[in-house]
Amino acid sequence: MEKVRAGAEVVIESNDQPVAVLHAPGLPRARKISESIALAEAHTKELGYEPVMDEDFAADVRARIANRKPRDTSAWD
Repeated sequence: MEKVRAGAEVVIESNDQPVAVLHAPGLPRARKISESIALAEAHTKELGYEPVMDEDFAADVRARIANRKPRDTSAWD
């Protein structure tokens, strides 16, 4: 609970499948990539053309992906 109060999210699993996420109230929910794709597709239909990602933002995303570390699940075992 101390970690949750500090802002961490705890994934609760059953049979190796996530079933719930515990987090402190009031924290914004992260958007799933599928939701982002759906929003981009909706904007494309509304605008009549496909939105283009800003190059600085794209570089930030590439850097984040390149530097990500695997999730430490050792405490779950």
